[in-house]
Amino acid sequence: MKKALIASVALAALSPLSAAAAERTLTISVYAFAQDEFKALVYEPFEAQCGCKLVVETGNSVERLAKMEANKASPVVDLAAVSMADALAAARAGLIDKVDTSKLSNFAKLYDIAKDPNGDGMSVGYTFYATSIAYRSDKMKIDSWADLLKPEYVGHVAFPNVTTNQGPPALYMLGLALGKDTPDLKGPIEALGEKKDDIVTFYEKSSQLVQLMQQEEIWAAPIGRFSWAGFTKLDVPVAWATPKEGQTGGMNVLVLTKGSTNQDLALQFMDFWLSTETQTKLAEKLIDSPANSEVKLSDAAANNLTYGEQTAKSLKLIPSAIALDNRAGWLKSWNEKVGQ
Repeated sequence: MKKALIASVALAALSPLSAAAAERTLTISVYAFAQDEFKALVYEPFEAQCGCKLVVETGNSVERLAKMEANKASPVVDLAAVSMADALAAARAGLIDKVDTSKLSNFAKLYDIAKDPNGDGMSVGYTFYATSIAYRSDKMKIDSWADLLKPEYVGHVAFPNVTTNQGPPALYMLGLALGKDTPDLKGPIEALGEKKDDIVTFYEKSSQLVQLMQQEEIWAAPIGRFSWAGFTKLDVPVAWATPKEGQTGGMNVLVLTKGSTNQDLALQFMDFWLSTETQTKLAEKLIDSPANSEVKLSDAAANNLTYGEQTAKSLKLIPSAIALDNRAGWLKSWNEKVGQ
């Protein structure tokens, strides 16, 4: 009896330490987008599986990368979700580590485009999106990106500002169509500059486009596929263009902070996010287009997302190095030729 009592007291004394040791904390840095859904579909299920606690920090890319830089000597973030170009910027700044993909059971399931987006082993894609042209199919026909500048159409076009996520990709594809395919994007920027007084608006928020199309102020606009759902609800005929030059787009990736003491747990979380189950749940809620090739979607979800192997293979993404090395030049040319 006495021995049993001593044993129970000893266990009671040890259990708080064991619990404290067992409950690990993982800090992630993500976009503020759809956080309620991410909490329900990703964060809480992972916490239940790992017996750990997730601390979620949100903000725009500039703010979050600046915080990683400020804490480079003693990282407070373990894993971050960023754009392809921001991942390369972080790699150049020595903020992130190579991803040990041998520890990712779901890595082989990813589309090839998502496995090593920047070709440096420092990131893994978790979602991507197509960028093409939403247009009034009863008013016009789009076979090429260059059709946006046709005299009969240009007065009904909205084009993304170069400072937006959609601006450079749309300019890139317009340049391809015009036979002016150079990293400085001067050809398409000059072409837009010549038509700037005809174009309805150089938009900064895609949310304004649905109303403009409903009111017939615009007939066409390059958009990301994540904005497409709003157009499908209009009571006018709107189509998604498949121009002969192809579609462009963007990709978001997951990176591991250099110097993090929780990289094994971060890899577990990364693998959970990339799993078929998690990616399916996010896609069916129209949160993210899946990078996992095994995801099977309902027709309703598939029609509103960037989905399928052929689509993934067809995307012409701007290489991150070109984006980083030319951003300042793009803005300078834009301000000179198009203005604000």
